[in-house]
Amino acid sequence: MGPSSAIPVVCALIERDGLLLIAQRPANKHLALQWEFPGGKVEPGERPEAAIVREIKEELGCDILITRALPRFTHAYAVVIEMIPFVCRLVPGSPEPRPLEHVALQWVTPAALPAFDLAPADLPVIASYT
Repeated sequence: MGPSSAIPVVCALIERDGLLLIAQRPANKHLALQWEFPGGKVEPGERPEAAIVREIKEELGCDILITRALPRFTHAYAVVIEMIPFVCRLVPGSPEPRPLEHVALQWVTPAALPAFDLAPADLPVIASYT
């Protein structure tokens, strides 16, 4: 586990046909218009695995299955977060992901990720994924 002061945050690398789903943050939020792997904060007493399923349902309106976890790490923004990444896929029959809390979604190849302005905490996630 990371330091107890770190805020636990989950993110999903949703895979489909060799592509990963990235989401663009709203203009009025921290890291405005940067791209990220969708996810969010783990609620008190919630398991990270439950948090990522809930967050993706809230943010994208779709259902995911976790296929594997990636290494956790801490990242310092104005606050320190503990990033907990999961590689996932859509559940068969899930609704198509929709940008309910983002301005855009895009399916990209892992090789294309460096071309996007990604949130800084997502860069180590890519390194551990590839």
